Amino acid sequence: MVQVRTVTVVLATTALLVTAGCSSGGGGGSAGPSGLPGIGSTAPTSSSSRSAAPEETPPAKGSVKVLRTVTEDLDTPWGLAPLPGGGLLVSSRDKGTITRIDEKTGKKTVLGEIPGVAPAGEGGLLGIALSPDYASDHMIYAYLTTASDNRIVRVLYDERKPSGEQLGAPDTIFKGIPKGVIHNGGRIAFGPDRMLYAGAGETGDRGLAQDKKSLGGKILRMTPEGEPAPGNPFPDSVVYSYGHRNVQGLAWDDKQRLWASEFGQDTWDELNQIKPGDNYGWPVVEGISDNTKYHNPIVQWHTDEASPSGIAYAGGSIWMAALKGQRLWRIPLNGTKASAAPEAFLKGAYGRLRTVVSAGGDKLWLTTSETDGRGTPVKGDDRLLELEVK
Repeated sequence: MVQVRTVTVVLATTALLVTAGCSSGGGGGSAGPSGLPGIGSTAPTSSSSRSAAPEETPPAKGSVKVLRTVTEDLDTPWGLAPLPGGGLLVSSRDKGTITRIDEKTGKKTVLGEIPGVAPAGEGGLLGIALSPDYASDHMIYAYLTTASDNRIVRVLYDERKPSGEQLGAPDTIFKGIPKGVIHNGGRIAFGPDRMLYAGAGETGDRGLAQDKKSLGGKILRMTPEGEPAPGNPFPDSVVYSYGHRNVQGLAWDDKQRLWASEFGQDTWDELNQIKPGDNYGWPVVEGISDNTKYHNPIVQWHTDEASPSGIAYAGGSIWMAALKGQRLWRIPLNGTKASAAPEAFLKGAYGRLRTVVSAGGDKLWLTTSETDGRGTPVKGDDRLLELEVK
């Protein structure tokens, strides 16, 4: 029998307290007593930005139903990538392995280990993504921490070979991303433009986030071969946006707009809508600011309510997995603003939540993160869940 923490699965919506206009360059927001907006409140707060045209909005209140636990006993799961023909790939941060999960039976098959992974602190084998040409090239991309840096590699997946030997030698396409015990970022995803995006943390060295010559504290955009992508905002650079602390969530909505979740320091975690070349403020500002130099978050949360990792888009909403907050947040959207107050689901039911991925339609895949050294694992942790959301 699965051991699950006993809690209320659905939390009531918490009211938004701050709403302020902002352009793609940021701005807006009323300051709280310590100079940041909303400090002292316990609710998520939001800022809005202009939308080119009215869009259909999802209902103000949604729902989450846990359909089943797909599999259990995963070791430090981090990245999650659904395969086009069925099955899901999961990376193990600390073991440096990639495992295939049969989504019908929950059977786990270890494909192999990525050589060169040096797990420590928050580093290790982190995000994974399938090549946009996966049907023909069978390439898996992975973001990993080595002894010297964070880098992105790609490996050939050959399922005809024996279990444990199905991954080819890694081909490093990009290296030199700063590494640290903390704030390694690690999420990678191919966008609708077929370019590879990566969230890179500032490793605890705050100054890196504002240094456009550094790769730390950035969202990076590159070709599948690791070259600066055409149309990037800075010449001959993979830097797409900057002023980030630690981005671990990337997702696109149905209008191909990029969203990112970001860990705050002690006060505000963020959901941001990403514009190329924009400055998201860290470490000068945290959360919503009235300084128009910086792009404001769409929504902000106190860190004990969120500490966000993965995000996904489904049903007109962004769904955000929270680690310290131990809940799944729903942020309904109208264009590039929150259309209603965020809602929290699964509070404490499965502990820390790491990665959420669209399973198509109204379904999501969700992994827990209780074995990452900061949780309190119970029997069966960590798990992969299938959800139905509205």
